[in-house]
Amino acid sequence: MPRYKLTVEYDGTPYVGWQAQDNGVSVQGVLTAAVAAFAGERVVIGAAGRTDAGVHALGQVAHVDLAKDWDTETVRDAINFHLRPQPVAVIAAERATPDFDARFSAVKRHYLYRIVNRRADLTLEQNRAWRVPRPLDAEAMHAAARRLIGRHDFTTFRSTECQAKSPVKTLDRLDVARDGDEIRITAAARSFLQHQVRSMVGSLIHVGEGKWRADDLAAALAARDRAACGQVAPPHGLYLVRVDY
Repeated sequence: MPRYKLTVEYDGTPYVGWQAQDNGVSVQGVLTAAVAAFAGERVVIGAAGRTDAGVHALGQVAHVDLAKDWDTETVRDAINFHLRPQPVAVIAAERATPDFDARFSAVKRHYLYRIVNRRADLTLEQNRAWRVPRPLDAEAMHAAARRLIGRHDFTTFRSTECQAKSPVKTLDRLDVARDGDEIRITAAARSFLQHQVRSMVGSLIHVGEGKWRADDLAAALAARDRAACGQVAPPHGLYLVRVDY
């Protein structure tokens, strides 16, 4: 049975998240329905990351097994045909080895968080970025972010509902850069805890506003206590950019 690797882009705004749930429409659900309409079979689609409600993806990776050996361009185009008008698109379809698993074969995941730092409301960027009206010091945020890089117990930045077996993760990258009104926070690691990126971003906002220093962020990490976390950034500024294998 051929296995296909799918690279998927989506606007997470109308969905309850990637994973199929009983309380609303999911990205996994509409993708599964599109595959069923195209191939005439019910399938199980695995993914590299279970993005939360409102979180977007530029390069989510999924895998699916189909009974027929389809041409990869046909797989891509046929799924996209049946996805319309949902804001989900298969950017690429590739043949994968039978042991490829979108989740467990991944060696690194890359996320982007977008902040628009201005007083005016968002129009074109509504639900695509987090507007923070108060002035932010992006350089101070970047310097503080260095304190989170490496292997740590990230309990402070972990959702209380996180199901990961261990709070210990290795954060390979956490950069903060300003381009005009936009502040872009990029994070990379083999895997992340639930809400980890959004929790780190919300805490970095305190640094940018001058409420915290880099030492305060480091102390919050060392506390290993969810109560020490700053605010949790909203989901609509977060993007799963790509997954490395």
